[in-house]
Amino acid sequence: MRKLYIAILFLVVISGTFGCKGPKNGDTDAAIERRVDSVLKLMTLEEKIGQLTLFTSDYDVTGPTMRENYKEDIKAGKVGAIFNAYGVDYVRELQRMAVEETRLGIPLIFGYDVIHGHRTIFPISLGESASWDTAMVRKAARIAAIEATAEGLQWTFAPMVDIARDPRWGRISEGAGEDVFLGQCMAVARVKGFQGNRLDDPRTMVACAKHYAAYGAAQAGRDYHTVDISERTLREVYLPPFKAAVDAGVGTFMTSFNEIAGVPSTGNRYLLTDILRKEWGFQGFVVTDYTSINEMVAHGFAKDEKEAGELAINAGVDMDMQGAVYYNYLKKSIEEGKVSMATVDEAVRRVLRMKFKLGLFDNPYLYCNKQREQNEIMTTEHLAFARDMARKSIVLLKNEAQILPLSKEIKSLAVIGPLADNRRELIGSWSAAGDWSKAVTILEGIYGAVSPATKILYARGCNINDDTVSFISDAVNKARQAEVVILVVGEAHWMSGEAACRSELGLPGVQQQLADAVIATGKPVVTVLLSGRPLTIPQLAQKTRALLAAWFPGTMAGHAVADVLFGEYNPSAKLPVTFPRSVGQIPIYYNMKNTGRPMDPNNKYTSKYLDVPNDPLFPFGYGLSYTTFEYSDLQLSAEKINASDTLYVKVKVKNTGKYSGEETVQLYVRDLVGSVTRPVKELKGFYKVFLQPGEEKQVTFKLTANDLAFYDIHMKFTSEPGDFIVFVGGDSQHCLQKGFVLE
Repeated sequence: MRKLYIAILFLVVISGTFGCKGPKNGDTDAAIERRVDSVLKLMTLEEKIGQLTLFTSDYDVTGPTMRENYKEDIKAGKVGAIFNAYGVDYVRELQRMAVEETRLGIPLIFGYDVIHGHRTIFPISLGESASWDTAMVRKAARIAAIEATAEGLQWTFAPMVDIARDPRWGRISEGAGEDVFLGQCMAVARVKGFQGNRLDDPRTMVACAKHYAAYGAAQAGRDYHTVDISERTLREVYLPPFKAAVDAGVGTFMTSFNEIAGVPSTGNRYLLTDILRKEWGFQGFVVTDYTSINEMVAHGFAKDEKEAGELAINAGVDMDMQGAVYYNYLKKSIEEGKVSMATVDEAVRRVLRMKFKLGLFDNPYLYCNKQREQNEIMTTEHLAFARDMARKSIVLLKNEAQILPLSKEIKSLAVIGPLADNRRELIGSWSAAGDWSKAVTILEGIYGAVSPATKILYARGCNINDDTVSFISDAVNKARQAEVVILVVGEAHWMSGEAACRSELGLPGVQQQLADAVIATGKPVVTVLLSGRPLTIPQLAQKTRALLAAWFPGTMAGHAVADVLFGEYNPSAKLPVTFPRSVGQIPIYYNMKNTGRPMDPNNKYTSKYLDVPNDPLFPFGYGLSYTTFEYSDLQLSAEKINASDTLYVKVKVKNTGKYSGEETVQLYVRDLVGSVTRPVKELKGFYKVFLQPGEEKQVTFKLTANDLAFYDIHMKFTSEPGDFIVFVGGDSQHCLQKGFVLE
């Protein structure tokens, strides 16, 4: 009788507001707040702790721990969210348990790592960022959200917005690369793509900015390792993309595994409360990464898991992913006065608020639509977009004597390499629910592009990552019979991503030996490089006639690569990250700072190496086209500006080649003297311009004093009067330049 009374009371309290639609993303809504409070008042402590608990299902595995009794936990109201569960039938059944078999019927949120596509897989995030096309990246996230929500998901653990300047770190593949400005732009594009205009639209999903914070600065490029950086570096380099995500309305944040200055991020109140909530005004909820509360014991920051949980929730962590720390210990911590009920209630309020915004209280099965699951996944439109996204991500790094594009009427081709007819590697790491068996291989793409009369000779040549050399002779024989060789080499998908760090970044296995043998035939070799990161390939880059960085291009990889090879698409991508000559140069990035002894080749006692140049193999922002672009007539609207002025920077860009093409015009700034030292260049803007042969356009940028601001010697974010240089060009090294003064 008492259970029935509670159920009736629950319906009476909230029946007047159940029809209320969620607010526009980022807005406050008094009706939702009333509904959240009405639910909170009915909850027991155990039910509240359940809302702060996230467990994986057994449908997919993304970490080392599995709870076999998660269904019993759902029925007991001891879990508020589930991840690694998708598919309408499966999600509906789990949601039914939550809303029909528990006392209060609070719906679950279902999350998953939808990183670069769901079923239709786009290029890895680093590859997407190479497009420098925020509209395309936003649409990729939009399509991913459509497909993921069609299979019952409402929450993605993306975007990863970590700045990464060490390509040894495997998770560089998941982000936008090394630059703060580009990283901010990509963070905004992905958040808006996933979340759309309204979170209660069943074709949108709540995004999660991760990993907060500075995960990409792990020492030695080794995953989960220590981070030790200054407050200035944290704020100027690693935090801005997270702030951009907050400003874009991101609904959730995920903590990082690493510590910063001795404090693990999952227990860092300064990060999670002082900066994220108080300084930035973030209103969503914070979830840990997989078991990162538990791991504070191994860090040496907490004596046991109970204390780790107290540190986490008091720091500002709302939801515990998979570690069951809140599940096991939070009640006792409250009873002992180590955690206040007000702290718990506020965390629960944030989680409930998101469930209302997603429309789950109005319709728990809103995302369980069989018709959508059948009709909105891997559609013709989605596959066509995936092909376009992939080809816009391919960077042309070398094109000696304009060997590319190849003629579709070429008489013979040798297609060689362990990745040429490989399907599995093409969709890369963190490929969600992607089906690698549906990926189009490079060889298939080439067959589909050339004339039926073209003779294609295929040889694997070697395996990706072993020392077998017995196949190389066959590859050499095939190469000798062809006019041109297309060599497809690189990494396996598992060589990048989480827990996939490498101390050496050359071609794995005997692939370099294969490349040397094929190039030694004297035949012109075009190399397609597949990887999740920059590789150290100076020998290959020197000897091959043409070089394409294709990353892991996704489901439509073969068609996209063929479109570029045979001129259906003129490559326009630019590197979002520097390619080093050797691992010994790492970390290497374009916006370094000068030393007191800048490199002088004629002076031994300056900052340089004995065995390699300081310069990278390929710089940030670099990428060729089948046409050529000429920059001229750089103009500044004034030689001096004050803090309230806008400086207009104008430059003419002309297509001086034979092909129509798109160029990404890049604007950099240098502050020559500051109260603290400043980088040699900082990206402050970019603009994509499409030009026909012979066509010239003027591109205009705007700069204000705020664009020149930084954290000064007193850690105040401000601009300082002084001399500046503006650089405009097609990459970070080759630019026109002019000076101005900020008064």
